[in-house]
Amino acid sequence: MPSIIQLLPDAIANQIAAGEVVQRPSSALKELLENAVDAGATHIKVIIKEAGKSLIQVIDNGSGMNETDARMSLERHATSKIRTAEDLFALTTMGFRGEAIASIAAVSQFELKTRMEDQELGTSLEVAASEITNQQPVSCAKGTCITVKNLFYNIPARRNFLKSNGVETRHLVDEFQRIALANSSIEFEFYQNDLETYNLPAGKLSQRIVGLFGQNYKEQLATCNEETDSITIKGYIGKPEFAKKSRGEQFFFVNNRFIKSPYLHHAILHAYQGLLQQDTHPFYVLFIEMDPARIDVNVHPTKTEIKFDDERTVYGVLLAAIRQALGTHNLGSAIDFDSNVNFAQLQPMNIGQSGTSSKDTAYTQFRNIEKDPNLKNWENLYTEEIKQSKLNFTAPSESFTVESALNDSDNKEIGNSGLKFQLHNQYIFSQIKSGVLLIDQEAAHERILFEKYQAFLQGSKGQTQQLLFPINVELNPADHALVLEMKEELASLGFAFEEFGQSSIVINGAPLTVVAGQEKTVFEGLIDQFKINKSSLTISTKENLSRSLAKRSCIKAGQVLQQEEINAMIDELFGCEVPSFAPDGRSTYFVLDLNRIKDFF
Repeated sequence: MPSIIQLLPDAIANQIAAGEVVQRPSSALKELLENAVDAGATHIKVIIKEAGKSLIQVIDNGSGMNETDARMSLERHATSKIRTAEDLFALTTMGFRGEAIASIAAVSQFELKTRMEDQELGTSLEVAASEITNQQPVSCAKGTCITVKNLFYNIPARRNFLKSNGVETRHLVDEFQRIALANSSIEFEFYQNDLETYNLPAGKLSQRIVGLFGQNYKEQLATCNEETDSITIKGYIGKPEFAKKSRGEQFFFVNNRFIKSPYLHHAILHAYQGLLQQDTHPFYVLFIEMDPARIDVNVHPTKTEIKFDDERTVYGVLLAAIRQALGTHNLGSAIDFDSNVNFAQLQPMNIGQSGTSSKDTAYTQFRNIEKDPNLKNWENLYTEEIKQSKLNFTAPSESFTVESALNDSDNKEIGNSGLKFQLHNQYIFSQIKSGVLLIDQEAAHERILFEKYQAFLQGSKGQTQQLLFPINVELNPADHALVLEMKEELASLGFAFEEFGQSSIVINGAPLTVVAGQEKTVFEGLIDQFKINKSSLTISTKENLSRSLAKRSCIKAGQVLQQEEINAMIDELFGCEVPSFAPDGRSTYFVLDLNRIKDFF
């Protein structure tokens, strides 16, 4: 019986290995950039075309390779850094120079030019699907130039699974930003489709952050430094008021290697507790330095996840470092040192229980509190509050005072009037036949706008209000690519804009539903919300845009509405296909029927 187990040819083995190492164009860029950094380069140039699908080129002025090393770098399991198994736990550099190159060359048309400083001529290698098609001496600059063309050309199934150019470009920019942040002493250039996206001179980390993310980051950076016997933490954190709802501008580096760690991110959020708005994330770029023997970088193929030998210690030191940074820069909540903090613990008030006077209950709870100047008005406050049981409803233009249930005639008058008004500038209060209708104004308006935007994107196209003064919006390259990718859909919603410079746009018009003066805020919020939804929901681009714009342009709790606006909102809400729920599932209204009201009494 013939044998059925055979050794795979090298070309197929390399393609299988590439499946782990090279998942998309950004994976190839990451490996090539790390190799360039490890080669000691002081200048690295990146050229991208068609989101890396047709071209990825990385040029560095590093140490280069001789002819033998250039050939060896294309072999599987070739490396310049590991000699024994113990070396795996003492790595302080990034790229492996050989393993990644062999994998990339297996799934692309690959060209390598390299020369060492002490050599007159360099070496040129051309490879297609792991087969060397040409090798010759060549005159070239010191360092290495690697060109990757037509990635996955020989694996059509893998190429078909690549996302749109906008999505792949965002991944490329993400990888570039991580390498550039970790190596601020190296000069970087980044070109997309022959246009310069970044030109980052060597300098301080703060200058690199501003160069990558924009000039407005100058005012939000706060330094963070903490050093112990075993761990050093340094870098920058963002001021709480600049926190964003979308994630993506949070960077951890351990021994200069970018990592993802929800556990350490939790330490950051814990340190910011009480300073951030709900569901927002602060900016940070933090470098953790520690003994390589105390971490394991080989628990994940992309090495973005690592293991610490003592996670709790790292968590504690990081938490203390962030709190100290917030305190040093006066970013924490203010403390009133004149107030008396030695109050007795307060118990909930049970007003109206049988056998207990409301006034006596309130008074007793404060009776034994030490009398001091800070507390002299407590008794009067509670006496006034419970003097009579009244409900006060404030509408934008008038105030209604409904006496307690003793005065039936007043209740009948207001009940028969059919008046609609705001309750605490958050809910709409309206009488209906069966009782009372309570509407959450924010959720209701979000539902109304969502269905409008859905209709616009399905062909009816929203109206555009031309702006008297065009608005310039600075975007990072990833967001800029995302906006251009969705230009047609954004135009259907009512946005009119054009490109301006490398990563800016100029808004000339906005949807009629957007409040005047809020066009820039809403547009930037739309992009942030779109990214949040994309990371957590599986929905189409059009639905995502409708949800995002509705959430960021709807009226918010606390906004005063005029009587006409209240009436219009009720009419529009019950004209929706699904009036009961906001797009995210929140209830838009609640009916309190008369029988239930009677039960209260």
